[in-house]
Amino acid sequence: MFKPKAIYYEKEIFNYPLGRELMKKYEEVNKFEIESHNNIEEMRSNPNSEFANMKRNLIIGVRKTHKFVENHKTSDFLVPYTSSGCIAACMYCYLVCNYNKCSYLRLFVNREQMLDKIIKTAEKSENSLTFEIGSNSDLILENTITNNLVWTIENFKNTKNGYLTFPTKFDMVDPILPLDHQGKITVRMSVNPEEIINRVEFGTSRLQGRIEAINKLKEAGYKIGILIAPIILVDNWKELYKELIQKLSQELSENVKKDAFFELIFMTYSYVHTKINEEAFPNAINLYNKDIMTGRGRGKYCYKKDVRDEAEIFLRDQMHKYFPNNKIEYIV
Repeated sequence: MFKPKAIYYEKEIFNYPLGRELMKKYEEVNKFEIESHNNIEEMRSNPNSEFANMKRNLIIGVRKTHKFVENHKTSDFLVPYTSSGCIAACMYCYLVCNYNKCSYLRLFVNREQMLDKIIKTAEKSENSLTFEIGSNSDLILENTITNNLVWTIENFKNTKNGYLTFPTKFDMVDPILPLDHQGKITVRMSVNPEEIINRVEFGTSRLQGRIEAINKLKEAGYKIGILIAPIILVDNWKELYKELIQKLSQELSENVKKDAFFELIFMTYSYVHTKINEEAFPNAINLYNKDIMTGRGRGKYCYKKDVRDEAEIFLRDQMHKYFPNNKIEYIV
């Protein structure tokens, strides 16, 4: 169980039950009052070498931005929800790029306000709407601290025309298995070859645990998506991803394979990642490969078109071989 090194909090959190609960839960942890969860100068000015150490802090505040962003992949809207950042340290994390070093876990205690807006938006719609509530954090992980995911499912289940979805890299799904979710929740498990998880996705669940979690979630009636993401073209990538797809075919239950859908996402990387990783993880793999990557926007890199096209053809062939009846929602 995560025990923070220190807690940084906005004084407004005491106006909310969850804020008071968290402060009591961690009453023995050193605490520092801050003006805003968005700007903690002490951590912003830390050297990159302190990145992993910063992840041991917990920031608790009130979310003030509630703007829904239209999405056209596996949801209708991306929704700001109860957390951002993470205590894990995946070397490619896009939140690191967005927040520079400040991708530590931030919890927002005004959950009633956030869920109420989702419910009202769904119930005013004539058509069903799906809300992505996990685009800024990992809600399975967060749930081990706040119980927010259990609370969310229990309070959302009877919402007319509304559905929720979120991705995860964690296997701690047992708390949500007994819930009466009314078929309104899609859990999308992110997977990668074990070698890549071990070398790149620091602090996340192992592949075997993720596969077992998928099977348990399906038995509990949850809709299942599987993200092969991010696809990282290391030297032996063909061997690794072929083995991964074979393993999924062998170990996912027939119930899962009946209707799970897939999302395939190639890694994008950035100059920010490079600089932080060089100092925070000096002995780790270098994910930037100038021979097969090219610039994409300001300070960002993606795989060159011919390299990516070859990889997409290979992965489609493997998916067709081992999952011929499962839909690939998109490859990006």
